[in-house]
Amino acid sequence: MNISKFVAPEIIWGLGSLNQVGESAVRLGVTKIFVVTDEGVLNSGWVEKALSFLKMAKIEYRVWNSLTTNPKCMEVARAATEYMASGCDGLLAVGGGSPIDVAKAIAILATNGGEIADYEGINKVTKPLPPMVIVPTTAGSGSEVSQFTIIVNKKRKAKMVIVSKSLVPDIAIVDPTVLQTKNPRLTAGTGIDALSHAIESYVSLAATELTDVQALNAIRIIANNLRESVACSTNLDAKAAMSMASLQAGLAFSNAILGVTHAMTHQIDALLDLFHGETNGILLPHVMEYNSIACADKYARVAEAFGVNVTGLSKWEAADRAIAEVRRLVKDIGLPESLSAVGLSDDIIPRLSENALMDTCLITNPRDCGQEDIAGIYRRAL
Repeated sequence: MNISKFVAPEIIWGLGSLNQVGESAVRLGVTKIFVVTDEGVLNSGWVEKALSFLKMAKIEYRVWNSLTTNPKCMEVARAATEYMASGCDGLLAVGGGSPIDVAKAIAILATNGGEIADYEGINKVTKPLPPMVIVPTTAGSGSEVSQFTIIVNKKRKAKMVIVSKSLVPDIAIVDPTVLQTKNPRLTAGTGIDALSHAIESYVSLAATELTDVQALNAIRIIANNLRESVACSTNLDAKAAMSMASLQAGLAFSNAILGVTHAMTHQIDALLDLFHGETNGILLPHVMEYNSIACADKYARVAEAFGVNVTGLSKWEAADRAIAEVRRLVKDIGLPESLSAVGLSDDIIPRLSENALMDTCLITNPRDCGQEDIAGIYRRAL
C-alpha cells in the first residue's frame, strides 16, 4: 500500500462562524492583524463585520484592499512592504481567491524576502510564515484550505503557481452566510471553479483514497445545488451546500493537484484578465474529452456523482455522459460556452499553449499533453 500525505488547516464551518475571527487571532498569538480584502467585499459589509469581532477580541488591525481580480506581482510587493511597515504579526484574508492568494504571497515575502517570482514552483518556501486566518466569501477557489497561491507575473503575462505546505492557512473560517451577497454570475463562476477542482483532482495522477472521497462528494453536492444557489441569493441551504463543496474540492486539489484545464485557464486569465471560473467552465468539457482515453473509468464515476444511471453503459459511454452533464450545467447557469465569447482569438493560441507547458498543474494531468495537444484543445473551445 502506498503512503499518502494529506494536509489541511483547522476548519471552522457553519452559519455565523464569522464571529470566530477574533478568537482565532487570539489563539494564534496575533496582536495586530493585516486584513487583506477587495473593494467588492468591503462594500458588502462583511469586512466591517469581521472587524467588529477583532475589536471585541482587542486585536488591532490594518486593512489593505489595493488588488485586482487576477492579482499581480507588483501588487503583492506593495502589500508586503505595507505589511512589514505596519507592525502587524499575522494576516486575515476576507474575500475570494484573489485576496486569499495575496495574503499568502504577503506571508511568503514577510519572512522569506526577495520577490514573489522567486517562489514559483513547488516547495521553494523555506522559512515559517506569519499566522494566517482565512475567511472565504465565495464558494469556489478552495484557497482557504490549499497549499497553493496563484499570482500573475506581469512581465511574462502568465500566472505563477506557487505550491508549498507552508501556504496551508492556520485557520479557515467558512461561513455560508456571506455567500448571500454574491451576484448570479459570480456564484455561477465560482461554483464551476469548485467543480473543475473536484473533477481535475479526482483524475489527477497524484490522487489518493483520501482525496477521492473529497472530490466525489464535492461533485455530488455541486450537481445537486449549484443551479439553486445561482437562482436565489437567499437560498441558505444551497449556499451552505456549495460552501461545503468548495471546501471539499479545495482539500482534494490541494493534496492531489490539478490538470491541464487549470494549466490552460491560468494563461488566459493572466493575458486577458478574465474571470477564472468562466474560463474553467469553457475549457473543462474539452479537456475531459481529451483526457477520456486515460481515465474513462473515473469519468464514469463522475457521471454517477451527477446522478446518471450508468447501468448497462460501457465506461466510454458513461464518460461521455459525464462530459455532457458538465456542459449542461455550464449552460443552465448562464456561463459562456466558447472562448470566442470571452474575446479569445486564434492568433494568441500559440503563446497560450507555450506558457501552459510551464504550468505546474500540467504535471499531474492523467494524459500526456504537449504544446500541439494544448493548442488543439484551445481551438476546439473557440
